[in-house]
Amino acid sequence: MKNILITGCSSGIGFETAKVLKEAGFKVYATARKEEDVERLKELGFISYLLDVTKKEQISEVLELILKEDKKLDAVFNNAGFGQPGAVEDISSEVLKQQFETNLFGLHEVTFQTMKIFRKQGYGKIIQHSSVLGIISLKFRGAYNASKYAIEGLADTLRQEVMGSDITISTINTGPVTSKFRENALKNFRKNIDIENSYFTTTYKNELKQRLETTEDKALFNLPATSVAKVVLQIMNSKKPKPRYYITKATHILGFAKRVLSTSLLDKLLNKI
Repeated sequence: MKNILITGCSSGIGFETAKVLKEAGFKVYATARKEEDVERLKELGFISYLLDVTKKEQISEVLELILKEDKKLDAVFNNAGFGQPGAVEDISSEVLKQQFETNLFGLHEVTFQTMKIFRKQGYGKIIQHSSVLGIISLKFRGAYNASKYAIEGLADTLRQEVMGSDITISTINTGPVTSKFRENALKNFRKNIDIENSYFTTTYKNELKQRLETTEDKALFNLPATSVAKVVLQIMNSKKPKPRYYITKATHILGFAKRVLSTSLLDKLLNKI
Protein backbone atom coordinates (compact mmCIF):
# COMPACT_ATOMS: atom_id res chain seq x y z
CA MET A 1 0.00 0.00 0.00
CA LYS A 2 1.35 3.41 -0.96
CA ASN A 3 1.55 5.99 1.80
CA ILE A 4 1.61 9.77 1.98
CA LEU A 5 2.37 12.39 4.62
CA ILE A 6 0.06 15.42 4.52
CA THR A 7 0.66 18.56 6.55
CA GLY A 8 -2.07 20.96 7.69
CA CYS A 9 -4.98 18.51 7.92
CA SER A 10 -7.03 20.29 10.59
CA SER A 11 -9.58 21.50 8.02
CA GLY A 12 -10.14 22.57 4.43
CA ILE A 13 -7.82 21.31 1.71
CA GLY A 14 -5.62 19.18 3.96
CA PHE A 15 -8.56 17.44 5.59
CA GLU A 16 -10.43 16.84 2.34
CA THR A 17 -7.30 15.51 0.66
CA ALA A 18 -6.63 13.13 3.52
CA LYS A 19 -10.21 11.89 3.31
CA VAL A 20 -10.21 11.40 -0.48
CA LEU A 21 -6.87 9.56 -0.48
CA LYS A 22 -7.87 7.35 2.45
CA GLU A 23 -11.09 6.39 0.65
CA ALA A 24 -9.03 5.64 -2.47
CA GLY A 25 -6.97 3.08 -0.56
CA PHE A 26 -3.83 5.04 0.28
CA LYS A 27 -2.28 4.96 3.74
CA VAL A 28 -2.56 8.55 4.89
CA TYR A 29 -0.54 10.13 7.66
CA ALA A 30 -2.69 13.18 8.41
CA THR A 31 -0.90 15.73 10.57
CA ALA A 32 -1.95 18.92 12.35
CA ARG A 33 -0.22 21.41 14.62
CA LYS A 34 -2.81 21.36 17.42
CA GLU A 35 -3.37 18.39 19.71
CA GLU A 36 -7.16 18.75 19.63
CA ASP A 37 -7.13 18.51 15.83
CA VAL A 38 -4.92 15.42 15.96
CA GLU A 39 -7.35 13.76 18.38
CA ARG A 40 -10.30 14.65 16.15
CA LEU A 41 -8.56 13.18 13.13
CA LYS A 42 -7.86 9.98 15.07
CA GLU A 43 -11.53 9.76 16.07
CA LEU A 44 -12.39 9.94 12.37
CA GLY A 45 -10.16 6.95 11.66
CA PHE A 46 -7.00 8.66 10.44
CA ILE A 47 -3.43 7.88 11.41
CA SER A 48 -2.61 11.30 12.81
CA TYR A 49 0.43 12.90 14.39
CA LEU A 50 1.19 16.28 15.91
CA LEU A 51 3.23 18.26 13.42
CA ASP A 52 4.00 21.96 13.48
CA VAL A 53 6.15 22.46 10.38
CA THR A 54 8.06 25.28 12.11
CA LYS A 55 9.50 22.72 14.54
CA LYS A 56 12.28 20.61 13.02
CA GLU A 57 12.22 18.02 15.78
CA GLN A 58 8.53 17.29 15.21
CA ILE A 59 9.15 16.76 11.50
CA SER A 60 11.96 14.33 12.31
CA GLU A 61 9.83 12.47 14.85
CA VAL A 62 6.93 12.03 12.43
CA LEU A 63 9.19 10.81 9.62
CA GLU A 64 10.85 8.34 11.99
CA LEU A 65 7.46 6.98 13.04
CA ILE A 66 6.41 6.55 9.40
CA LEU A 67 9.64 4.74 8.50
CA LYS A 68 9.37 2.54 11.56
CA GLU A 69 5.84 1.61 10.53
CA ASP A 70 6.25 1.21 6.76
CA LYS A 71 10.00 1.18 6.09
CA LYS A 72 9.33 3.71 3.27
CA LEU A 73 7.61 6.95 2.35
CA ASP A 74 5.98 7.26 -1.07
CA ALA A 75 4.87 10.89 -1.07
CA VAL A 76 4.51 14.11 0.89
CA PHE A 77 1.96 16.87 0.34
CA ASN A 78 3.27 20.14 1.79
CA ASN A 79 -0.10 21.74 2.42
CA ALA A 80 0.34 23.62 5.72
CA GLY A 81 0.17 27.39 5.38
CA PHE A 82 -1.74 30.55 6.22
CA GLY A 83 -2.39 34.04 4.90
CA GLN A 84 -1.34 37.39 6.37
CA PRO A 85 -3.36 40.22 4.78
CA GLY A 86 -2.28 43.84 4.80
CA ALA A 87 -0.48 46.36 2.62
CA VAL A 88 3.26 45.84 2.29
CA GLU A 89 3.92 49.13 4.10
CA ASP A 90 1.90 47.83 7.08
CA ILE A 91 3.68 44.47 7.33
CA SER A 92 6.55 44.59 9.84
CA SER A 93 9.63 42.45 9.27
CA GLU A 94 8.63 40.30 12.23
CA VAL A 95 5.19 39.61 10.77
CA LEU A 96 6.75 38.84 7.39
CA LYS A 97 9.11 36.38 9.11
CA GLN A 98 6.12 34.65 10.72
CA GLN A 99 4.52 34.25 7.30
CA PHE A 100 7.70 32.73 5.89
CA GLU A 101 8.34 30.48 8.90
CA THR A 102 5.31 28.35 8.04
CA ASN A 103 4.68 28.89 4.33
CA LEU A 104 8.29 28.65 3.17
CA PHE A 105 10.77 27.54 5.82
CA GLY A 106 8.40 24.93 7.27
CA LEU A 107 7.64 23.59 3.80
CA HIS A 108 11.35 23.54 3.00
CA GLU A 109 12.29 21.72 6.20
CA VAL A 110 9.77 18.97 5.43
CA THR A 111 11.16 18.81 1.88
CA PHE A 112 14.77 18.86 3.13
CA GLN A 113 14.22 15.92 5.48
CA THR A 114 12.01 14.02 3.06
CA MET A 115 14.55 14.29 0.23
CA LYS A 116 17.08 12.38 2.34
CA ILE A 117 14.59 9.52 2.55
CA PHE A 118 13.73 9.68 -1.14
CA ARG A 119 17.39 9.75 -2.22
CA LYS A 120 18.12 6.71 -0.06
CA GLN A 121 15.16 4.66 -1.31
CA GLY A 122 15.48 5.96 -4.86
CA TYR A 123 11.96 7.29 -5.42
CA GLY A 124 9.23 9.52 -4.04
CA LYS A 125 6.76 12.29 -4.84
CA ILE A 126 6.86 15.79 -3.40
CA ILE A 127 3.73 17.87 -3.87
CA GLN A 128 4.17 21.56 -3.07
CA HIS A 129 1.05 23.60 -2.39
CA SER A 130 1.63 26.99 -3.95
CA SER A 131 -1.12 29.30 -5.20
CA VAL A 132 -2.25 31.47 -8.07
CA LEU A 133 -0.54 34.09 -5.89
CA GLY A 134 2.73 32.35 -6.60
CA ILE A 135 2.20 33.33 -10.23
CA ILE A 136 0.62 36.78 -9.96
CA SER A 137 0.35 39.27 -7.09
CA LEU A 138 -2.71 40.94 -5.64
CA LYS A 139 -2.72 44.04 -3.47
CA PHE A 140 -2.93 43.67 0.32
CA ARG A 141 -1.53 40.15 0.07
CA GLY A 142 2.15 41.02 -0.14
CA ALA A 143 3.40 38.72 2.62
CA TYR A 144 1.48 35.75 1.26
CA ASN A 145 2.42 36.57 -2.36
CA ALA A 146 6.09 36.66 -1.42
CA SER A 147 5.96 33.34 0.45
CA LYS A 148 4.32 31.60 -2.49
CA TYR A 149 6.70 33.14 -5.05
CA ALA A 150 9.55 31.74 -2.93
CA ILE A 151 7.98 28.26 -3.04
CA GLU A 152 7.92 28.53 -6.82
CA GLY A 153 11.63 29.29 -6.92
CA LEU A 154 12.58 26.34 -4.74
CA ALA A 155 10.28 23.92 -6.55
CA ASP A 156 11.46 25.01 -10.01
CA THR A 157 15.06 24.49 -8.93
CA LEU A 158 14.48 21.17 -7.18
CA ARG A 159 12.74 19.76 -10.26
CA GLN A 160 15.94 20.29 -12.24
CA GLU A 161 18.07 18.76 -9.50
CA VAL A 162 16.06 15.51 -9.40
CA MET A 163 16.00 15.04 -13.17
CA GLY A 164 17.03 11.52 -14.14
CA SER A 165 15.74 10.04 -10.88
CA ASP A 166 12.42 8.54 -9.84
CA ILE A 167 11.75 11.50 -7.55
CA THR A 168 9.12 13.91 -8.84
CA ILE A 169 8.23 17.46 -7.81
CA SER A 170 4.73 18.75 -8.54
CA THR A 171 3.55 22.27 -7.78
CA ILE A 172 -0.16 22.95 -7.27
CA ASN A 173 -1.40 26.48 -8.01
CA THR A 174 -4.81 26.85 -6.44
CA GLY A 175 -7.15 29.73 -7.04
CA PRO A 176 -10.19 30.50 -4.84
CA VAL A 177 -11.07 27.34 -2.91
CA THR A 178 -13.50 26.92 -0.02
CA SER A 179 -11.63 26.55 3.28
CA LYS A 180 -11.01 28.29 6.61
CA PHE A 181 -8.23 30.29 4.97
CA ARG A 182 -10.17 33.57 4.99
CA GLU A 183 -11.32 33.07 8.60
CA ASN A 184 -7.74 32.54 9.77
CA ALA A 185 -6.50 35.42 7.63
CA LEU A 186 -8.96 37.76 9.36
CA LYS A 187 -7.51 36.81 12.75
CA ASN A 188 -4.00 37.59 11.51
CA PHE A 189 -5.18 40.85 9.97
CA ARG A 190 -6.71 42.03 13.26
CA LYS A 191 -3.71 40.85 15.27
CA ASN A 192 -0.84 42.19 13.19
CA ILE A 193 -2.06 45.21 11.25
CA ASP A 194 -2.42 48.68 12.78
CA ILE A 195 -5.67 49.43 10.96
CA GLU A 196 -6.38 52.79 12.59
CA ASN A 197 -2.98 54.33 11.77
CA SER A 198 -2.60 53.01 8.25
CA TYR A 199 -2.67 55.04 5.03
CA PHE A 200 -5.25 52.45 3.93
CA THR A 201 -7.54 52.76 6.98
CA THR A 202 -10.64 53.55 4.92
CA THR A 203 -9.95 50.76 2.42
CA TYR A 204 -9.32 48.29 5.21
CA LYS A 205 -12.59 49.13 6.95
CA ASN A 206 -14.80 49.43 3.88
CA GLU A 207 -13.43 46.69 1.65
CA LEU A 208 -10.79 44.31 2.94
CA LYS A 209 -12.21 43.71 6.42
CA GLN A 210 -15.69 43.17 4.97
CA ARG A 211 -14.34 40.72 2.38
CA LEU A 212 -12.51 38.73 5.05
CA GLU A 213 -15.50 38.68 7.39
CA THR A 214 -17.99 37.30 4.87
CA THR A 215 -18.94 33.65 5.36
CA GLU A 216 -19.99 33.24 1.73
CA ASP A 217 -17.67 32.16 -1.06
CA LYS A 218 -18.40 34.84 -3.62
CA ALA A 219 -15.03 34.67 -5.36
CA LEU A 220 -15.29 34.17 -9.09
CA PHE A 221 -14.67 30.55 -10.14
CA ASN A 222 -14.57 29.36 -6.50
CA LEU A 223 -14.26 25.57 -6.12
CA PRO A 224 -14.64 23.20 -3.14
CA ALA A 225 -11.57 21.86 -1.33
CA THR A 226 -12.16 18.48 -2.95
CA SER A 227 -10.97 20.00 -6.25
CA VAL A 228 -7.45 20.03 -4.80
CA ALA A 229 -7.87 16.59 -3.26
CA LYS A 230 -8.73 15.14 -6.67
CA VAL A 231 -5.54 16.58 -8.17
CA VAL A 232 -3.42 15.10 -5.39
CA LEU A 233 -5.14 11.76 -6.03
CA GLN A 234 -4.30 12.12 -9.72
CA ILE A 235 -0.65 12.74 -8.84
CA MET A 236 -0.57 9.72 -6.54
CA ASN A 237 -1.98 7.51 -9.29
CA SER A 238 0.35 8.82 -11.99
CA LYS A 239 3.67 7.21 -12.86
CA LYS A 240 4.88 10.51 -14.26
CA PRO A 241 2.96 13.36 -12.62
CA LYS A 242 3.08 16.78 -14.25
CA PRO A 243 5.41 19.40 -12.81
CA ARG A 244 2.53 21.87 -12.38
CA TYR A 245 -1.22 21.75 -11.87
CA TYR A 246 -3.53 24.77 -12.15
CA ILE A 247 -6.74 24.55 -10.11
CA THR A 248 -9.75 26.83 -10.82
CA LYS A 249 -10.41 28.86 -13.95
CA ALA A 250 -9.07 31.93 -12.15
CA THR A 251 -5.61 30.37 -12.04
CA HIS A 252 -5.72 29.48 -15.74
CA ILE A 253 -6.92 32.96 -16.74
CA LEU A 254 -4.45 34.87 -14.56
CA GLY A 255 -1.60 32.54 -15.45
CA PHE A 256 -2.30 33.21 -19.12
CA ALA A 257 -2.53 36.96 -18.49
CA LYS A 258 0.89 36.88 -16.79
CA ARG A 259 2.40 35.29 -19.90
CA VAL A 260 0.89 37.58 -22.53
CA LEU A 261 0.33 41.01 -20.96
CA SER A 262 2.91 43.67 -20.30
CA THR A 263 3.70 44.36 -16.66
CA SER A 264 1.82 47.67 -16.75
CA LEU A 265 -1.33 46.16 -18.27
CA LEU A 266 -1.22 43.21 -15.88
CA ASP A 267 -0.93 45.57 -12.90
CA LYS A 268 -4.00 47.50 -14.05
CA LEU A 269 -5.96 44.27 -14.46
CA LEU A 270 -4.94 42.83 -11.10
CA ASN A 271 -5.58 46.12 -9.28
CA LYS A 272 -9.28 45.75 -10.10
CA ILE A 273 -9.55 42.37 -8.36
